[in-house]
Amino acid sequence: MVTRMSDRMSARSLLLLALAVAIPLLVIGVRVARARAADGSGPATAPVADVGASPTAPVADAGGSATAPVADAGGSATAPAPGPSPCPVDFTAPFLDGQAGWHEEPVPAPRKIAWEQTLGGTAAARPHVRARLRALPTRVLAAERAQPANDRAFLERVARDTWRGLDALTDRASGLPVDNVRVLAPGATADSPEAAPTDVRVGDYTNVTNVGMHLAAIVAARDLGLVTAEQGRERIVRILDTLDRLETHRGFLYNFYDTTTLERTSNFLSFVDLSWLATGLVVVRRAYPELAPRAGAMLERMDFGFFHDERLGLISHGYYAHRGARSRYHYGVLYTEARLGVLLAIGKGDVPESAWFRMARIFPQACEGQTLVPQDVRLERVRGHETWIGSYEWQGFRYVPSWGGSMFEALMPTLVLDELRFAPASLGENDRVHARVQHAFASRELGYAVWGLSPSATPAGEGYREYGARVLGTRGYRGGAVTPHAAALALAVEPEAAIAALRRLAADFPIYGEFGFYDAVDPVTKEVAYTYLALDQSMLFLAVANHLTSSPIAKDGAGAALHPTGGSVPRLFASDEIVARVLPLLGAESWFGERVQTASNDVPVGGPGPVGGR
Repeated sequence: MVTRMSDRMSARSLLLLALAVAIPLLVIGVRVARARAADGSGPATAPVADVGASPTAPVADAGGSATAPVADAGGSATAPAPGPSPCPVDFTAPFLDGQAGWHEEPVPAPRKIAWEQTLGGTAAARPHVRARLRALPTRVLAAERAQPANDRAFLERVARDTWRGLDALTDRASGLPVDNVRVLAPGATADSPEAAPTDVRVGDYTNVTNVGMHLAAIVAARDLGLVTAEQGRERIVRILDTLDRLETHRGFLYNFYDTTTLERTSNFLSFVDLSWLATGLVVVRRAYPELAPRAGAMLERMDFGFFHDERLGLISHGYYAHRGARSRYHYGVLYTEARLGVLLAIGKGDVPESAWFRMARIFPQACEGQTLVPQDVRLERVRGHETWIGSYEWQGFRYVPSWGGSMFEALMPTLVLDELRFAPASLGENDRVHARVQHAFASRELGYAVWGLSPSATPAGEGYREYGARVLGTRGYRGGAVTPHAAALALAVEPEAAIAALRRLAADFPIYGEFGFYDAVDPVTKEVAYTYLALDQSMLFLAVANHLTSSPIAKDGAGAALHPTGGSVPRLFASDEIVARVLPLLGAESWFGERVQTASNDVPVGGPGPVGGR
């Protein structure tokens, strides 16, 4: 029987639920909820004020009517926001299980159960599951602990080792990546490179985000010379052949499949996960023109208008096929990983441009219970759409918050979309500041010498949970484990600090294995989660590959250095017609005016600051 981490939902599903924020603001009688990352026992709810507004009102009410005068100046001119009005969402209410709607319900896989029974049961089948993988690590820690002195050589080693693991931890027959592989049991330690893996457990199921990210990773591996063009094409074709065999609903793949029998183990169609599959297909069709018709046909079958709630103007969390109904939750926060999926849906022509502006940049000040008090809240009209803009401020940094303050919410889209280039005055600047605050928060508040807070495996035990820099989120997650993929994501915006963080992780903790970095470490106890997660490893690999394949730093007319043009995968992604249609959308907003943010100049690289609460 397919099992998931600690009998919980898979790592990818937990990430999904952490971001499945239902925030259809200013709509009569609509309940607002967030599905928390937990054990699948049910999402959580928060009461919403009945503010008596029409469904056509702006998505975020910063304290005034929708008829307040605004300037249509591409986001540069604003009008003062009127006086405060009741907050449409009660952040102070407790999140209660099981009240807001349905949750993911694992679906039995009868062929898998029968297969295991012929082998003597689940435990007896584990060696056979392991044998289906292309390879497994032969040692826990890398044989060579010394790091290359040159930064590029160091990153090349990380890319090479991480790709070896991504390629190895796939099913031989289907080509699909397995969700996770645990190398050591919880509590076990590896004190020498000679230590061998013990009690290896394979999460032999996958999620559609894992598949989309793996497709993009194959292209990146080709561009780094880690596989030949033909080897990359063969791997992609094997995956596409497998996808053609999977059960679907209205042209959409389900959220989970068993990698041994290819049975679906989910009833749910997840918008955000399907959008990452679409992302991988876009990269494939640009990298391999001979595969473009096939990848394009798969993209065409996914009509994301299916998830668009026309009454609210927002994208639904997903659809429950067994209930014949959409999820009750919507993606109402802009600054999460779901923003990329909304862009793709607009670029495909499946949903209107207004969906982008219906997502909240900031919540009103009247919404008590936020981590920080919103500042400089104002109403702007951008490309004919009204939206409320504002920011949080913490120790001299100014930024638009994510939901939980995790790195993957902020920077996962930058793996394929160069936001510094296409949205320098909004998303791009926000990306940079989120990376800087992650560093500063870990140092100043947690007393860590390393940083990178994002959902990951828990070093103590077999669980999986949300971590973040609390001040970066509207409802910020707690600090805790540091995960290497989070530090790697910062390579797109703060490369020197990111490289220093990765080096420090490898030097200070037994966290670097034969297949690269393990998933997480507790900097206080030094416990390591000796697990490879397909999603996190793919994010880490793509971040490093993009840095290694980025073009040289250009200079402006005055000779000042500009950021490098994104790596090979973002360049391919931006060249696709779907993406090209929405690029003007990205550059239309200005969130921070002319203010130059220099507050991070004194953040020590790898050095701890004042110790605060954890």
